[in-house]
Amino acid sequence: MLRTLVLASNNAGKLKEFGQMLAPVGFDVHPQGEFNVPEADEPYLTFVENALTKARHAARLTGKPALADDSGVCVNALQGAPGVLSARYAGEPKSDLNNNRKLVADLAAHEDKSAYYYCVLVFVRHADDPQPVIADGSWHGEIIADPRGASGFGYDAHFLIPELGKTAAELTSAEKNAISHRGQALRALVKKLQ
Repeated sequence: MLRTLVLASNNAGKLKEFGQMLAPVGFDVHPQGEFNVPEADEPYLTFVENALTKARHAARLTGKPALADDSGVCVNALQGAPGVLSARYAGEPKSDLNNNRKLVADLAAHEDKSAYYYCVLVFVRHADDPQPVIADGSWHGEIIADPRGASGFGYDAHFLIPELGKTAAELTSAEKNAISHRGQALRALVKKLQ
């Protein structure tokens, strides 16, 4: 019997990734929107604080265990930007297209195009869980100006994995899950939950 787990997100891409990897350990992942949970504020400068806030918010409003991630792309030449602001780098409303345009423009004058995706996951059994389960992962690559690939979301079409010669958006979901920041964090979380 699968246990209901609330994902503190309505992102279809994340829901699919989390659902695929958490079903084998007994969780049926549902987006918070199914429970009419509004998005939580993300006022912090660190990924872990934002993820913990989102997980507690979803658990409090649903009475169910919750999982939140905070992730983004960190570009070395931009002192880690967009970082925690990755989803809203170009401002409101959120737009992958505008975020990518801004990132490519901001990086144009820099020789160093190295970047990494970072993901932290926070699982809470209930809203006041004193021992949240925390896992993280990072995935290194570089930002390219011209997008390639049609899968993925966010910055994936501009995130090149040099050793593969492909962008994240040119990978199948299975290939991506095997090596991505979120895949790494999910595998670490699964080990802890088992």
